[in-house]
Amino acid sequence: MSGTTKLSQKRPFSEDDDSFLNATSESDSEEEEEEEWIPKNKIARKPKKSTARPMIAKRQVKSKAGSTGTKKTSVKRSPKKTAVKRNRKKTPEKTKVDPTVMGQPTVLNNNEDKLSLQIKQNFENVEQMTPQPAIQIKKEDEHCVVKVEQPSTSAHLYHRKIKEEPDVSFTWEEPALKKQKTENSLDGKPVKLQRGCVEIGETQMNWNITQVLSERTNTDAWACANVIRLFKEENTIPFIARYRKELTNNMDADTLREVQQTLEELTTVIKKAHTAIQKLAKEEKLTPILNKALLNCQTVEEVEHVFAPYKSGSKKTKAQQARQLGLEPAANLLIDRPGELNLNNYIKANIKGLSNVGEIETGIQHILADMMSKDTETLNHIRKLCEQSVAFIQSTLTKATTKEKDGHKKDTEKFRLYHNFSCSIRNIHHHQILAINRGEKLKILTVKVSIPDRVKNDFCRWCVNERWRPRYFARPELMKLLKDSAEDSYKRLIYPLLCREFRSRLSTDAEKESVAMFGRNLRQLLLINPVRGRILMGIDPGFKHGCKISIISATGQILHTDVIYIHGPGAQREAEKIRHLLHKYSITNEAGASIYSVSPEAAKEMPDLDPNIRSAVSIARRVQDPLAELVKIEPKHIGVGMYQHDVSQTLLKATLDSVVEECVSFVGVDINISSETLMRHIAGLNASRAKNIIEWREKNGPFINREQLKEVKGLGPKTFQQCAGFIRINPENIKNFCSNQQKSNNAAGGQPAAEAGSSSKAGGRGEATGKTSKKKGKSQGTSVHPNPLDQTCIHPESYNTATRFLSFIIGDLSDIGRPVMQCNVNAALKTHSMEILAEKFETTVPTLQMIIDGLVQPHDYDIRAGFEQQDFKRNIVSLNDLRAGTVLTGRVENATLFGVFVDIGVGRSGLIPIRYITADKLPATTRRRSLGLGPGERVEVKVLEIDHIRNRISLDLIRVL
Repeated sequence: MSGTTKLSQKRPFSEDDDSFLNATSESDSEEEEEEEWIPKNKIARKPKKSTARPMIAKRQVKSKAGSTGTKKTSVKRSPKKTAVKRNRKKTPEKTKVDPTVMGQPTVLNNNEDKLSLQIKQNFENVEQMTPQPAIQIKKEDEHCVVKVEQPSTSAHLYHRKIKEEPDVSFTWEEPALKKQKTENSLDGKPVKLQRGCVEIGETQMNWNITQVLSERTNTDAWACANVIRLFKEENTIPFIARYRKELTNNMDADTLREVQQTLEELTTVIKKAHTAIQKLAKEEKLTPILNKALLNCQTVEEVEHVFAPYKSGSKKTKAQQARQLGLEPAANLLIDRPGELNLNNYIKANIKGLSNVGEIETGIQHILADMMSKDTETLNHIRKLCEQSVAFIQSTLTKATTKEKDGHKKDTEKFRLYHNFSCSIRNIHHHQILAINRGEKLKILTVKVSIPDRVKNDFCRWCVNERWRPRYFARPELMKLLKDSAEDSYKRLIYPLLCREFRSRLSTDAEKESVAMFGRNLRQLLLINPVRGRILMGIDPGFKHGCKISIISATGQILHTDVIYIHGPGAQREAEKIRHLLHKYSITNEAGASIYSVSPEAAKEMPDLDPNIRSAVSIARRVQDPLAELVKIEPKHIGVGMYQHDVSQTLLKATLDSVVEECVSFVGVDINISSETLMRHIAGLNASRAKNIIEWREKNGPFINREQLKEVKGLGPKTFQQCAGFIRINPENIKNFCSNQQKSNNAAGGQPAAEAGSSSKAGGRGEATGKTSKKKGKSQGTSVHPNPLDQTCIHPESYNTATRFLSFIIGDLSDIGRPVMQCNVNAALKTHSMEILAEKFETTVPTLQMIIDGLVQPHDYDIRAGFEQQDFKRNIVSLNDLRAGTVLTGRVENATLFGVFVDIGVGRSGLIPIRYITADKLPATTRRRSLGLGPGERVEVKVLEIDHIRNRISLDLIRVL
């Protein structure tokens, strides 16, 4: 029998097959797919929204014998010319790539024209030497196009073999094959995304994790598939965001973090469903319908709803009690064959629940209600009805609170806005949800979800007339029983489930947004530009115990510490002491300094200082280098964000730690001068690995190049891959390291000869002689030379490509970061597009762009923004100086979900309500969600209202400076 005949003879639908839980499959049985079918015409693929690469097309080629089977063709690369014809399509005229790189101005001069001819000759030489990544094989009118694009690596692939793959270009009434890219094969292979691919133990879920992840995060499915793979391979977010852009469709760190969190949520659902199935199977309670219901669950709430009646210690549900009485066949008959149902046959006078027709009807009603509440199609329909309607969330003051004594009324005043609050679920703000949840937790507020009655009426009508309609004629009393079952299911089971889902979704979204806001604020605070080369004074204000001051040098050394009492009898004398310093030095924010001053890190770094003085030192140092100092403080104590105690602490800690890792990695860390605290936040490193690096550095002297990291204990290939691109090695710091070490040795009266020899060799010149490595068991006696590329953001895996690109543009390693390098790059981009250059150097456009960035950026390049001037007007120093309509400048201190707090220099921060922060007032660069208006932003504001009694200031945003 031919494949076409089999395709047309599908098994007819049987109404007796699982009518209560309809979870359809996207394809027929595997037996039908394995048959040899005659392909139909190729289905046209819909164009993708993203800029993903086109799918590899492979066509069937008839064998010489004329058989209908497929013949796999292989293409062999050879240095000699073969019969394979390179047929390069004419590329349309592309927009010229802007050679401006990371803020570097485009330099165009006559030298570029002189370089163009030489670059063209180099381009022809590269074209002859480099194997072509695009090959076309013509056979009459059919083409077999194999497009090869390499991952972000510098490895030579000249002799790579092309693996034969089965034909997948034809489809037989199946979903179009989506292209799943992988790290090892950049163009990937078509992978059919179908249900049941998520394995949990011996079972599979009835949904695809890649598709659900793509829908929930609004990202491309192929990118989600790659992100899942990258996370499974233990890649860090900074590494993926910078060095694997081609696999993620240029996702930034915030998007990757959102995908990671959503993936963890889905994984939790899978684990809970798997645990429930195993437990039910062990207790012999697992039925096919229950198993399918659990495998259809996509949220934790759904799993708990299905599994709740079967938890140990829980009471038997009304439906379970009715089933134990043997009424489930009667409920099935009411739907399948109502004419055969006679309720009198089930009467048993001596058994409670079966003594009369009324009890029997009640039992059947409970069974039908339970079946409706666990049916996937029914739940999807009621959710659709809720989306088409408007549900409200309401909060009122609890009755118990109103009866409390007067001492408790102050707490209720904080929630005055929510004593009689009602808002649509669609329009409620995240901060309102968090406030309501806090009031409910404190038993001050009572919260409920209100769903319009028409949703219930439409739902019951749909159940009776469509989904649960009897298949044959049913008597009026049976139809009434069915209607009562639908109403009971909605009121007792489905409505509470909807309320839990609404509350859970709103709370989860609010928590995520609050944590994301916290992360954005933290990022902007960490990326404030350091003030180097200046002597600074830090002040930790206090009243009873005085103000702690510390003056530090340009290198962070403590020059002077003191405590002043400006509120005592000698206030004038103390003021004179610091007045001459205030006009010369600036004061920074003290948030979190007291927390750090009593931490183990502070005690280890400054063991001889009083904790009160340590806080002042920390304040001063965070001006010199905010990132290096703030990483010593637990992120949630820094003082940015809102409702941090009302959100998941696990999610908050994971997000903030990830943001710190992102900032530290993207800024880059000089391995020879970095502290252990800062080093542990580099992507791929942790506390133990950072400690091992410090120990290696103290024993062997400074690191000369990145390759020496492989000699450190605990740094394997994976760790090196993740951290190497974010570590810098500056030759100047190597000299300073060795000079300081020599001075300390001389001051200490010498050192052991072996250690002195190794130090002098490591720092006396630009190379060092290594020692025998006990770990690897072989001698490392060769000279270690510095590599100029170790000062850049270029990853070691791309060094080979960077070297070839340098030769192509007639550049030299000594010119990195100099204007001549920018000139050479501009000349190359003037004659060739980025796509063509990436193709010739067997890399991707993002990787080539990263190489160009690393070559043209100066050695002192820093991604952190410039340090601004003073923000406050000198004639406005207190709340009494403010007037409505006053325009002044300030600095954003904190951003929340309901507004932004701005420090305007009067001792009290003013609030810009969120309604006054509109897109037209923000610059284009800060309208993106990942940037936003956060700490450190300088703004111009207008005073709207001053509440002296409540000590509040309302502001309006004029513009961002």
